[in-house]
Amino acid sequence: MDKNRVEGTKHQVKGSLKEVSGKLTGNRTKVLEGKTQKTVGKAQKAVGKATDKVRDSRSKP
Repeated sequence: MDKNRVEGTKHQVKGSLKEVSGKLTGNRTKVLEGKTQKTVGKAQKAVGKATDKVRDSRSKP
């Protein structure tokens, strides 16, 4: 499993927590930060999946 997949998942979780805490406190900036961090995490996770796919296809004859 590629490191980017793990890091991407961590960013998604952190972003979700920021978004929820921002909603609870009424902090719109924190909500936007959380959404942005979740999006970055999704992109990073997608990169990791692609890397794994390339690595797997190279190892198969």
